[in-house]
This record gives sequence, structure tokens and C-alpha cells, in this order.
Amino acid sequence: MKLIDVQNICKKYSGFELKNVSLSLEEGYIMGFIGRNGAGKTTTIKSMLNLVHPDSGTVRINGYDLTENELAVRQSTGYVSGGVDFYPHTNIKKLTSVTRRFYTEWDEQRYRELLDRFEIDENKKVKELSAGMKVKYSLAVALSHNARLLLLDEPTSGLDPAARDDLLCIFQEYIEDGAHSILFSTHITSDLEKCADFITYIKDGTILAETDRDSFKQSYVLVSGTKEQLTEGVRQHLIGMHTHPLGFEGMLHVEDRSLADGLETAEPSLDDIMVHIERRGDK
Repeated sequence: MKLIDVQNICKKYSGFELKNVSLSLEEGYIMGFIGRNGAGKTTTIKSMLNLVHPDSGTVRINGYDLTENELAVRQSTGYVSGGVDFYPHTNIKKLTSVTRRFYTEWDEQRYRELLDRFEIDENKKVKELSAGMKVKYSLAVALSHNARLLLLDEPTSGLDPAARDDLLCIFQEYIEDGAHSILFSTHITSDLEKCADFITYIKDGTILAETDRDSFKQSYVLVSGTKEQLTEGVRQHLIGMHTHPLGFEGMLHVEDRSLADGLETAEPSLDDIMVHIERRGDK
């Protein structure tokens, strides 16, 4: 079953447009959603919860049509957007006592287990929590109402490496029964190297790629060489080319690999791919 089935959503703002964005994700997987700031990741995710109203297109989440059953979509989806920024003078215990009322399948035992695991003191006020602790609290809530799908918008940006690793373990545990999935938007692509099954890349409001992680990485090749090796044919096909006193470096589509004969080559990381796609490149 598709837990995400988004078809051709469009949203136009002054200076930015989301153009026919489509996403799909079956049960039991993690999809990494990447692209630079302003590319449309947050707009897409908010459109999937009706926090932003698309101009056109259709959204089905967990089998529910968003326009026909928004409540069911909200009940069956956990959303984490990087921390709690509201009710700063309210303590965690009181905030949760209000929040749990909105969910018909709230699991108090699971919530308590996560508070212990994340070392969250529920007597603290929201304003007393660090950025990382705010994210952990948001995630604890998202994981405590039997959501089938998690929509994560930059959830790990305020966490140290140890805390991020703990979250990645939780994500893997969450999907291992094959009935849950995660859409994970992040700039920390090293996290996706560890956990993502699929990658969706968005640039300027348009989806450039949606495929499994390994195929995405293997569709490009890093190349470098001397100034003398930078022929016009190579230059025309390089993505994100950069020249320097000793030569040049850039990235090619794998179908153009024959142009790399005699050049140094390497398989790119997700970080490499993003850097080269977003780099304007030398003229």
C-alpha cells in the first residue's frame, strides 16, 4: 500500500512556484527528501497535511484523500518540523496533557518510554529546552499516537552526532515491521547515507529525481583532471564544474562516463551530488 501518493501538486507564490510535484512511497521504507533551502521541500510537506493549500493536484496519505478526510490523515501521520516554538512558558507535562486529547490512539506507555530514552524532563518549560531537546520532544509526540507515516522536516539539524545516531536507530525500528514509512527532509545527507532507501531531489520547485538511494548515487560520477584534459566536450557535459590552478573537477551523468577516459573518477556521496547540482559552476 502507498502511504504517500502525491500527484502533480502546484503552488504559486510571488517569486517561487511548486511545479507538478509528485511523490509516492510504499510501506516499510524511508525516503530522503533533499534540495537546497527554498527548493520547495517544506512547501511540499506542508501541502501533504493541508498546512499549505495547493493550487492544484491530489494528495492521498495512508490511503485517505486529503480533501475528503483530513482528520484521518492527521490522526495517522506524525509531523516533526525541527522543534517546539509555541507556548514557551508551558511545561512539557501540561503541553502533552493537551496534545494527547487530539489523538484517538494515543499510547501513553510508548510516550513514557520515549521520554526516558530521550532523557526529557517533563517538568521543564518549553523555553528551557535546548534546540535538540525540542526536536526530541516533538518526535516523542509524533511516535506516540500510532502514526503509520512520519513526515520529518529537518528534524536532526539541532542535534549532535550521538543524538542523531540515536534517532536514526529509532527510525529503523519504526519501519522494520514493514507497515510504517518515513519521509525525511534534511540537509545532513550523511544521515540519509545510513538510513534512506529512496531519494527524491527537488530543485526550484521541480522534482529532478525519485529513485532508490544506490541508483541515484550511481547515476553520477565525479571526475577531475588537468587543465589540458579539460576539452570542450568534457566542459559541455560537466555538472558544477570548478577550475583551479592545477586543473578542474566536476560531475558527469553516468551515461557520459566515456568522456572521463584518462580522468580521475570516483563515486559521489549524496553530499557531492547536491554540491555539484547546486553549484553554478565556472563559465
